[in-house]
Amino acid sequence: MSIKDEAVAWVKDYFEKNGNADTKALIGISGGKDSSTVAALCCAALGKDRVIGVMMPNGVQKDIDDSKRLCEFLGIRNYTINIAEAYKGLSEEIASKMNAGKLSDQFTSNAPARLRMAALYGVAATEGNCRISCNGNLSERLTGFFTLWGDGAGDFAPLAYLFVSEVVQLGIELGLPQDLCRKAPSDGMCGKTDEDKYGFTYDELEKVARGNEKLVDGAKVRLIKTKLESMAFKRRLLNLPCFVPSDKNPKDW
Repeated sequence: MSIKDEAVAWVKDYFEKNGNADTKALIGISGGKDSSTVAALCCAALGKDRVIGVMMPNGVQKDIDDSKRLCEFLGIRNYTINIAEAYKGLSEEIASKMNAGKLSDQFTSNAPARLRMAALYGVAATEGNCRISCNGNLSERLTGFFTLWGDGAGDFAPLAYLFVSEVVQLGIELGLPQDLCRKAPSDGMCGKTDEDKYGFTYDELEKVARGNEKLVDGAKVRLIKTKLESMAFKRRLLNLPCFVPSDKNPKDW
C-alpha cells in the first residue's frame, strides 16, 4: 500500500472514530508544502465539502497568493483571518505592563503561531463540528522546529511521522502542483528558509535520523545530533493522534 493509500485510510478512520459524517477538517493554510498536502489529503479522505482552509496573515503575507491558489485548486471553502491587530494589541499590552522597550525574539517568533492556533479554534467553535489539523512533519518534529501550543497543537497530525521528502512524495501522489509540493520551507517572518537557520539540510537530517550518518559530513552529523538531543523535551510534549506509516516505529523517533 502506498503512503497516499495509508494516509487516506488513516484520516478516514480518525474522523469515523472522532466525529460523524458531517465533521469537517479545519486546516491552517500557509501556502507551504505541509498545509497544502494536509488539505489535499483531507479532501481525498473526506471530500472537499468537509474541508475548510483558514489563511492567517500577520499583516501582509508576501506569498499568500500560494495559499489562495491552493484553496482554489482544491475547491475548498476558506476564510482569511488577519491576526495583525490581535498581535499588535498583545505585544503592546505586554511591553507596557512589563516596561519592556523591545520584546524578545522568542516572543515575536512564537506569539503569532499561538495566535493563529487560537484563531483556528475560534473559527472551529463558530463553524461547529470541526477537527483541527496539526500540519507539522517528522523533520520539524525531530528538530523542535514548531511552537508549543501554536503550530504544534491541533486535534490530529497526519504528517507527524513523514520526513520532508515523504511529504513531497505524498503531495505529488495527491496531484498537487509541483511548485507547492517542492516549495522551500520558511516561517515567513525572517526571510530565511528553515534550512538556512538550521545549518544543515532536511536531506542530511533524514540521513542521520535513519542511521545513514556516514553519508553526511562529520561536523554536520554532530550539529544534527546535538539539535535532536536538545529538542527531545519538546517532542515528548506532543501527544496528538498521529498517522504512522507501516514502515515506521514511533519508538524510533
